[in-house]
Amino acid sequence: MAPIKIRPKSGEHGQVVPLVAVALVLAGVLALGLVKVSVAASRRAAAQAAADATALAGAAEGSDAAAAVAAANGASLVSFSQRDFDVDVTVSRSGATASASARWQPPPDPPTTEPSP
Repeated sequence: MAPIKIRPKSGEHGQVVPLVAVALVLAGVLALGLVKVSVAASRRAAAQAAADATALAGAAEGSDAAAAVAAANGASLVSFSQRDFDVDVTVSRSGATASASARWQPPPDPPTTEPSP
C-alpha cells in the first residue's frame, strides 16, 4: 500500500514566514523595552545608594560631609535638612532622584565600675 500524501490547499503556502517575522519584531521591541526598564532601575538604585550614604554622612558630620559624600558617589545634594538628631537628604544622580533619612545616636556612656569592697 502506498503512503497517502496530503497536499496543502493552494492559499496556504508560505504562511510561516510572515508569522515568524512578526514574532521577531515583537521580541525585538520587548527586548528594547526591558533594556530601558533595567537601565532606569539601575539608575534609581545607584541614586538610592548615594542618598543612603549621604544621609549617614550628614547625620554623623553635617551638611558639608553630606555634600562631599554625595559628590564622591557621583551625585549632587539637592536638599539637606536637620532637626535634632534626624537628617533628611535628597540627591540627584544620572537623572534619578532619591531621598533618605538617618539618625545620629550618641555613643553610649561607658559602664561605670564600682570599686569592690
